Amino acid sequence: MTTFALSLPRAVPRRTLVGVAALTAVVMLWSSFALSTRALEGAGLTMADAAIVRFAVPAVVLSPWIPRTLRTLRTERPTVLALVLLAGLPHFLLFAWGAHLTSAALTGLLVPGTVPVFVTLLLFLCVRRTVSRRRVLALAAVVAGVAASALFTGGPTGPGGIAVLLAAGLVWAAYTLGVARTRLDPVGVIVIVSITSVASALLLAVTEVLPSALLAGTADLSTVGSYALVQGVGTGLLSTACYVVAVKNLGSSLPAAAGALSPVLTAVVAVPLLGESLGLGLGVALALIVTGVAVFALSPATPSGQSTPR
Repeated sequence: MTTFALSLPRAVPRRTLVGVAALTAVVMLWSSFALSTRALEGAGLTMADAAIVRFAVPAVVLSPWIPRTLRTLRTERPTVLALVLLAGLPHFLLFAWGAHLTSAALTGLLVPGTVPVFVTLLLFLCVRRTVSRRRVLALAAVVAGVAASALFTGGPTGPGGIAVLLAAGLVWAAYTLGVARTRLDPVGVIVIVSITSVASALLLAVTEVLPSALLAGTADLSTVGSYALVQGVGTGLLSTACYVVAVKNLGSSLPAAAGALSPVLTAVVAVPLLGESLGLGLGVALALIVTGVAVFALSPATPSGQSTPR
């Protein structure tokens, strides 16, 4: 019997295939994160409740890996660890606050859409990495999309929500650079982020800095269970692991850019699920940002003749 060899596995490195598969999962899971966070108020949960559920699930599930992670932390650089921890409660609270002030489509658009801009800016400021002209133009399109969303988003809370979401994008960009340099494996990243975040969220709830329906005993258990599945398992475990795998296999720039494709899915699903509408301003912003991300991902990282450090 004649056998035929497939050329794809030989043409594409295995780590690239793994990274692309991980990125595909990230796009879908980030979209579900934006949608569920925007629906937080209707579910009767506070931001503190959502943070506790979001980080408690992976902390409990991965508790057997805590001793190993703590041993690895002894050799971790404090600056890198600080960047990694930004992905926990700081990013979550900014994201949830911004979602409260805006729409699901805008939430899903601005945070991942601006991460490539901030990653490139931080790399330039920290290591003086130059950027190719095509990527500069692509990032300019992203910036124009952000400006369009700020200009055409109506309501008194629109600009404030956009500012908060931009801060969330900056925090995630810093985390992305930290992940690319950490000695922790994907499980270790999830463990340390989850433990520190759930402890911090519980402290804020117990001290009443943030209100909590869970501690007050008024939260609906079925809602908590559903949220634990979407946020705790989907976002807390799967999306974090997939993002770390993508960064480890593809570097920091491409995952940061490709993740911005999740707004398309978020914006489309938000229409029937949350009753939102796609206005002209959001449509323009969506087109500019997604186009900028696509050009960014397909362009060389640096001007020709220069190498790109990972």
